[in-house]
Amino acid sequence: MFMNFRRIHKCQCVQLLTACMVLCVVMVSWEELDHHVVSHMRSYTYRYLVNSYDFLNSSFNITSNRHRKDGSTNGLVTYPYLINHPGKCAWGDGKSGDDVLLLLFVKSSPENFERRQAIRDTWGNESFVFSELGATVRMVFALGVDAKRRSRVQRALLQEDQTYGDLIQQDFLDTFHNLTAKLITQFHWVHEYCPQARFLMSADDDIFVHMPNLVKYLRQLLSNKSGVKDFWVGHVHRGAPPVRRKESKYHVPYDLYPWPSYPDYTAGAGYVVSGDVASKIYQATQVLNSSIYIDDVFMGICAKAMGVSPQEHVYFSGEGKAPYHPCIYDHMITSHGHASDVRSLWQAATDPAVYGKSRGFMGNLYCTAVRVMMLCRPYYQNSYSCMAAFT
Repeated sequence: MFMNFRRIHKCQCVQLLTACMVLCVVMVSWEELDHHVVSHMRSYTYRYLVNSYDFLNSSFNITSNRHRKDGSTNGLVTYPYLINHPGKCAWGDGKSGDDVLLLLFVKSSPENFERRQAIRDTWGNESFVFSELGATVRMVFALGVDAKRRSRVQRALLQEDQTYGDLIQQDFLDTFHNLTAKLITQFHWVHEYCPQARFLMSADDDIFVHMPNLVKYLRQLLSNKSGVKDFWVGHVHRGAPPVRRKESKYHVPYDLYPWPSYPDYTAGAGYVVSGDVASKIYQATQVLNSSIYIDDVFMGICAKAMGVSPQEHVYFSGEGKAPYHPCIYDHMITSHGHASDVRSLWQAATDPAVYGKSRGFMGNLYCTAVRVMMLCRPYYQNSYSCMAAFT
């Protein structure tokens, strides 16, 4: 049977050509389309319409054939401390540490001395927080061993720690695939040496934390007479699918994680948990398989197993930087991607004049308009959501 092309109208030809072009584009870019659209649709359907994550069962328990590094067989992998400060929560003032409002656990790499120094001089400065804000905060940096095992790097770390006394280092290679080991170090250290801290914050060393705003926020939570329980706040990823593209550093194969969706979790760049949640996560790390090397996803798995859900805060940044503007500084908690401008941002964001910008009816109206124009643009969707403009 032959087609009579004379009977095909011009519009039908256009439709046919358009359909062919669309099909070609889909075929050529299917991998990207599958990653950005199809996998997310599949993930959301699975996460919210099909089940409630009953799969977090024995498949994530530590199996009997996993061994401790020290040779025992209860399945837990442990690493010895190379640098440690067991008395950090009582450091400096001779107190017991019972009044520690916040323990800052900053994930860093051995060679990132400049980043650590900038944090010590700005938002991680314990003396500033105590003298200016009246809050007791303790900060430590979590490290592994230099990936190239350079002895000069280790000598520099020992000298740095002798000066500042704030490094926590364990004997594992400091690589992307060992981020989960660093997360486990964090919760084990808190459990062992600072269980009395009201809150724990986990942060990357390229993040900016507006400490005055954070302390104010945490104190408001504590003013609630019912107490702070099951608290986990940050920039929440809901129904995120595993990345199956092999060339991505976030690639997770099916044999490691067969399901089409992760449990909800907060961006690992910066989040805060209450003391009871820190204890629950510690307990989960004792029994769950830590083969998932994406640390914030593993955090989500641990929290789900313990019945803890993340809470969204619009001024906890995702993967992007917050806009540089006083009307943003008035509300911001964290901003991500600050490897070199922490000092200048700290000076600008904590200037007392910032808080005068949004005072009064006209000031509030002006700042709302500015935030709408800045935050409702797609460019900033990886930092704060558009909803932050109206808070």
